[in-house]
Amino acid sequence: MNSETPPPPVERLFPLVLRSGLLLVGRETIRRSKSKLHFVLITRDISDNSREEMLKTFMHYPVVQHYTEAELEEHFGLKGTKVIGFKKSALAQTIYAGLKPHRINKPFVKPPPIAEDPK
Repeated sequence: MNSETPPPPVERLFPLVLRSGLLLVGRETIRRSKSKLHFVLITRDISDNSREEMLKTFMHYPVVQHYTEAELEEHFGLKGTKVIGFKKSALAQTIYAGLKPHRINKPFVKPPPIAEDPK
């Protein structure tokens, strides 16, 4: 039998995110802050078109789909928000590790350079 206890839920860390100012709210804010971005969280109740737009816009970043708009409001006090970003930090890494099973895009892999034929 596995005697390990499951890791505590990442939701316990959300108050720390608010206090530390690591939360980026809204699509435009996140787009302007790409250099500071660790990962993007979108809600499960986001429209399919918006979901595809977020996946294209943030293809170089982890995109996690979890929670609903109501749950984000409960955790962060944000009304009508379906897209949030987390700034690079150890706290964001810990939260991402807990949400990683909900990642919906594959890691971006740069294609290898094309080797020229030495003739």
